[in-house]
Amino acid sequence: MGFFKRKGGFSDVIRCDEVNYLVWKWHPTGANLGESKRETAIRTNSILRVKTGEVAIFVYKQKNGTIQDYIVGPYDEKLKTKNFPVLSSIIGLWYEGDTPFQAEVFFINTSMAIQTRFGIPYFDVVDSRFPDFPVPVAVRGALTFKVEDYKTFGNYHQWINFSLEELKNKINASVTRYIKEIVTNASSEHDIPVIAIESKIDLINEKVELYVKDRLSDLFGISITGIDISSIEVDKENESYTELKRITKDITTNKTETDLLNYQEELRIKREEGQYAQRMGTRQTNLGAFQTEVGGEVGVAGAEALGRMGEKGAGNIDLGGQGAGFNPVTMMAGMAVGTAVGRNIAGTLDKSINQNEAGQVVPPAVPITKFYIAIDGKNTGPYDVNTLRSMVANGNLNPDSLVWKEGMSDWQKAGMQSELTGLFPPKL
Repeated sequence: MGFFKRKGGFSDVIRCDEVNYLVWKWHPTGANLGESKRETAIRTNSILRVKTGEVAIFVYKQKNGTIQDYIVGPYDEKLKTKNFPVLSSIIGLWYEGDTPFQAEVFFINTSMAIQTRFGIPYFDVVDSRFPDFPVPVAVRGALTFKVEDYKTFGNYHQWINFSLEELKNKINASVTRYIKEIVTNASSEHDIPVIAIESKIDLINEKVELYVKDRLSDLFGISITGIDISSIEVDKENESYTELKRITKDITTNKTETDLLNYQEELRIKREEGQYAQRMGTRQTNLGAFQTEVGGEVGVAGAEALGRMGEKGAGNIDLGGQGAGFNPVTMMAGMAVGTAVGRNIAGTLDKSINQNEAGQVVPPAVPITKFYIAIDGKNTGPYDVNTLRSMVANGNLNPDSLVWKEGMSDWQKAGMQSELTGLFPPKL
């Protein structure tokens, strides 16, 4: 124990010589980091040196829990109560003036700004006017932060297990979530077309900065000094981007709100037609079961009707047809209905059984090709081939008319479509 004696012993110089750090743990000279017994043993008359922009934190345990003392730089003195009253709790831990007390000392750099870069891979952003065309968007940038309220920062993080890289990863995860939310809503909140979102970096950056600062401070106890979105990239090879650009260009050329509303209505109808076609395809696939169900319902209804023929005096003979008794004419009509019902039941069940035995599957409905036609610079349709045949006869459609159908990348002449060549008479 003589090594730790105050008289004739060695005192420690507690200081941080690191240049780039946010949180750094001190250990005595000659003791390796991780040797818990020696690295926390602070001798009497040790000198504490804290530079400007630094805070030294003494962490030690007492019976009532863990105690922390903060010494803000600049400070360069021996650890004595008389010249630094806040150290009274630390000095009081020395036993009889010659035994070192156990404390962990950490330095926080409050003057250093830490920068972390973020890269958010492609995620879908939808123009509020055209929800059918989600466009992939990526965002890149950097965030700078520092520690100003060191006490709050200490409440959010454990000093002994602190890792700057882990803190950066957590910050990046939160920033990614917030930026995706802001960019996704930018189109509807600020009326920004998705294809033009790259040119709105300043607006989005300002929104992100206001939105993120308080949230990251609440989450991690840090102060955000700057957020810089360096780029917002749109996947221009994506099909939705190509189609959305074409649509927007058409609307810009026409410069009418009516055209925009008409196109939105066309997209809505097209979407509903697709949903209807899907439902009909499912129903067609299950047509056998559907027919059996309907036929069975008809048969049950007919059987119940026949079973009620004897109710309320219906068994009595009434040749005059004036009473409530059984009428032969009604009987014959009932027998005819019963025969029809029986045939319906037998036919439906027989058809269902034969199909099941033969393993037959009813094919889906044959798809009908429909075309849109450009008339006076406006989209009209869609029309099936029979309707187009009438339009040819009326002179509203010719081989040079521009048409478009689902799957085509652009408008083309009607005479170039194989489905429509038979509508036009050959040129003599």
